[in-house]
Amino acid sequence: MTVHTPPPEGGRIVDEPMDQALSRRYLAYALSTITNRALPDVRDGFKPVHRRILFAMHQMRLNPQAAARKCAKVVGEVMGGYHPHGDASIYEALVRLAQDFAQRYPLVDGQGNFGNIDGDSAAAMRYTECKLTPAAVLLLDGIDQDAVDFRATYDDQDEEPVVLPAGFPNLLANGSSGIAVGMATSIPPHNAGELIDACLTLLDDPQVSTEALMAHVPGPDFPTGGVAVEGHASILDAYETGRGGVRLRARWETEDLGRGVWRIVVTEMPYQVQKSKLIEALAELIEQKKAPLLADVRDESAEDIRLILEPKSRTVEPEVLMESLFKLSDLEVRFPINMNVLDATGTPGVLGLKACLQAFLDHRREVLIRRGRWRVARIEKRLHLLDGLRIVFLNLDEVIRIVREEEQPKAVLIARFGLTEVQADFILDTRLRQLARLEEMAIEKEFKELSEELAGLNAMIASPARQNKLLVVGLQDVRKALVSPRRTTMAEAVDASAFVAPEAFIPREAVTVILSERGWIRAAKGKVEDPSELKFKEGDALAWLVPAWTTDKLLIGASDGRIFTVGVDKLASGRGHGEPLRLMIDLDEKAEIVGVLAHQPGARLLVASRSGYGFIAPEDETLAQKRGGKQVLNGEMLSMLRATGDHVAAIGDNLKALVFRLDELPEMGRGKGVKIQSYKQGGLASITTFNAEPGPEWVDGGGRRRNWPDWKDWLGKRAQAGRQGPRGLRKFR
Repeated sequence: MTVHTPPPEGGRIVDEPMDQALSRRYLAYALSTITNRALPDVRDGFKPVHRRILFAMHQMRLNPQAAARKCAKVVGEVMGGYHPHGDASIYEALVRLAQDFAQRYPLVDGQGNFGNIDGDSAAAMRYTECKLTPAAVLLLDGIDQDAVDFRATYDDQDEEPVVLPAGFPNLLANGSSGIAVGMATSIPPHNAGELIDACLTLLDDPQVSTEALMAHVPGPDFPTGGVAVEGHASILDAYETGRGGVRLRARWETEDLGRGVWRIVVTEMPYQVQKSKLIEALAELIEQKKAPLLADVRDESAEDIRLILEPKSRTVEPEVLMESLFKLSDLEVRFPINMNVLDATGTPGVLGLKACLQAFLDHRREVLIRRGRWRVARIEKRLHLLDGLRIVFLNLDEVIRIVREEEQPKAVLIARFGLTEVQADFILDTRLRQLARLEEMAIEKEFKELSEELAGLNAMIASPARQNKLLVVGLQDVRKALVSPRRTTMAEAVDASAFVAPEAFIPREAVTVILSERGWIRAAKGKVEDPSELKFKEGDALAWLVPAWTTDKLLIGASDGRIFTVGVDKLASGRGHGEPLRLMIDLDEKAEIVGVLAHQPGARLLVASRSGYGFIAPEDETLAQKRGGKQVLNGEMLSMLRATGDHVAAIGDNLKALVFRLDELPEMGRGKGVKIQSYKQGGLASITTFNAEPGPEWVDGGGRRRNWPDWKDWLGKRAQAGRQGPRGLRKFR
């Protein structure tokens, strides 16, 4: 039997509290996710995987003029040399770089099936081929000229760039998205020409405001086009703070079929919306009768988007149909803006538009200076060699003699003419044909040109003004290479509430609202013929039964004087016991429900308090927009009912009844009201409104309805005490 001895003291066993060990390890994982996977660099707009893909393709010389290579070859190079992760994630990133509906400026020229806007995935990497696009070349320009820092790869066998030179602001041009630990990023694409114009403005005036930059960059420019309907103020706030969002709608037009018949043709999709899933969602809305204005949807797309929407009736306005579909489907989406990026030091932070452009310009300035210094070193080395050649031409016969006669010509040349070892080696390696007279003139010309270039480079490195001029020229050249008209139209949002009826969003169906004594509410389809068959939780019973439509709003009166509004379409199905009403409205625990009605526009309510005061309230003014309801009656509300007659009948706790004309009550939006009936003790017990014909009804102690044919005997004026009511009268129906 093998005996396992414990490791010696100080070996693999670590005595450490579990919470500290987990905290430290999770923090390390979180930082690794943030800096190495999820967040892009503000300078070149890339995450490590995208940067490694482009650098590997550059090393493979897959420039736009070269022949494309298998994507499997590229993925293998990236995985083997730079990116120690799975091939699937690398290929997925490569495919996205090639999709013109995902990237505003594709960086990979893909040949083969690279997916489509319907959501179909790309072919396997063994079938597809790729090479770099001209836009990618602009991002890599200068990488072989010491423009950026390099670091060791994961296996220390090679080097990879920390950041790319980035000839244009790729972060904003192509956008980025990712989810890290505790933070995320979501940056929409923009038009590169507009971004470069903003950069030129920022170079000219570093103190320029974000609003002034928006004169060049009015908003995102998505590769799939569409119409951005976010207001200028909202986008300005997002660009200033780095957080916000933009609403994006599909582009559509009306196609006239003659004789008053028309249909909608959608020609551009919102960004990142898969056309096939959108069609499925629209078809489901039609099937479930949630889009009552839409009759049919079909896809007639070929190379261009052509989505056909058939209206149910030619009398429907196209704008009304589309506004309803914008509310119900992904024909309108909201793209979040969260410009969370890594700065030049690798620190995550949320930056605004101006800060992102400034970081890009600072990076380009550093690239310009580093490329200048690299060129200076090359020129100085070449001038050093040319200086040696000039000495040769001045002493050509002596140099030839030394080379022919001396045993160690190198040492003699160094000693005789004061040459360096590098110059001596270069002279000895020079062919005789290069010592011709014409060659001497070429050397003098090259020496002069290089000297002038060296002076210019040294002046540029020392002068920020000259750097700015070169940055402007470089950005203007890039702008010409990337010039592209804006695809996304900026427009103000349309207020649909002004002309779109509620039934455009909700299917109109007859239902019966059921509210139990314990406050459980539901909506049963159709009419409830026999309330006795309704089932409730143990100990619960029916309190209110209200016929309504799914497009209606419920008015719920509470004893604390507030009236709440709940959409009938928000109620649970009538198959179960429903949901607690208190989850839908902020009803005080001590308050009770005193009335439930389906709202009728233009109608009036009679609200009365326990102390015998009340008034007539217009229903439209009692609608509440918040969960907290609307305070209508000052006092303890006893009753909320619809004022549908010409008389009011009231009875107090003292069983005295009073009847008076309805028009004696004032119409108010809110308040205590006026006195309905006077009492020495107690208060109001029940109240109703009725027409003179056929008169009021009341309910006796046994629950039976009773007519009140001689009600005129109790007719009086408001605020009187009344007289003893009929035997058995306790409350009105």
